[in-house]
Amino acid sequence: MTLTVLINAGPWLPVPPAGYGGIENVVATLVPELRRLGVRVVLASVDSSTLPCDERISVFADGQFAALQRPYNQVSGIAQAHLAGVVRELRGRDDIDLVHDHVEAVGLATLAALGPDAPPVLHTLHWDLAKHPELYGGLDGGRRVRVNGVSAAQLARAPQALRDHSVGHVHLATPLAVDPHRRPPVAQGGYALVLGRINPGKGQDVAVRLARRVGFPLVLAGPVGPYHRPADLAAAGAPARQNPDVRFFHDEVAPHLDGDRVRWIGTVAGRDRDDLLAAARATLFPLRWEEPGGTAVVESLALGTPVVATARGCLPELVEHGRTGLLTDDEQELGDLVLAADLLEPDECRREAAARFTPAVMARRYLALYDRVRRLGSAAPALRAA
Repeated sequence: MTLTVLINAGPWLPVPPAGYGGIENVVATLVPELRRLGVRVVLASVDSSTLPCDERISVFADGQFAALQRPYNQVSGIAQAHLAGVVRELRGRDDIDLVHDHVEAVGLATLAALGPDAPPVLHTLHWDLAKHPELYGGLDGGRRVRVNGVSAAQLARAPQALRDHSVGHVHLATPLAVDPHRRPPVAQGGYALVLGRINPGKGQDVAVRLARRVGFPLVLAGPVGPYHRPADLAAAGAPARQNPDVRFFHDEVAPHLDGDRVRWIGTVAGRDRDDLLAAARATLFPLRWEEPGGTAVVESLALGTPVVATARGCLPELVEHGRTGLLTDDEQELGDLVLAADLLEPDECRREAAARFTPAVMARRYLALYDRVRRLGSAAPALRAA
């Protein structure tokens, strides 16, 4: 019998996103492989999503990410409105075998509150689990609601109530890991690359100081708050500083940029992003937080680029020190490790990615979790209309 799964990607960005969008990229990677394995996918997203699926449900015409810059009391209803649409869908049909939810906090809370007659739920935790102690510390999803992490390190830091609902972890994947040796070679640029949203947890301020002290070229790629291009941030002017990430960028990162050796180029997407990664001597992760998933890490390995990182969060699970990257507990050592990364073999990185981080590996792991969640929840029927 065909398995029908409602995958809730949320209202913030289309799937796949045009550029930055970690969770939406994970969903875009997972869904095609699930469908190849025979799963029927109902995607809860926004109308502008273009990812092929069997059905799509939506409340909003386009992604609502820009609204996150508004005050909380003006934006707090967006995720709830989206979840209300998901609940209406569940009430109106009885063919959903499982809900795979990816919406932070409100997805878990809403789906857990539906009661025992709703479908089983697997809620994937993509973020720092210290963020919602009131929700996670008192979670009661019964037998029906389960969670999974994106690394063992992430789950190890979870409150006990959340761990009691866990069915394990699934590492993130990238399509770039499929036959990575067939990709045409890219001319090496000699620079280190920090890829991701610019904020204190990612440590771009550490990276720019190291680059200037040790003397290696550095490229920062990723958005600053809602601003994806340097020109957009410049045009926003002083009011943009209300955003904490913008303040961090102006105060701690921008003074070290010179437009030549140390550059911020904004968000890069698609083939340009892949080429930027493949041409780097190393990707640099000077983390100040416990990175839960590491999408950019597995993408870097798939493209043959070694990883240099602070040994925090999931990094020791994804990177083999001395083979696919270099890890340290001392952020001051990172600069020297960037230079030493030239000694690592790109083919070793690609082989590791092809063995561990392909969409097929991730999809098979999720299929096993779907089966386990359904058995634990006794495959309850869909919620009936009152």
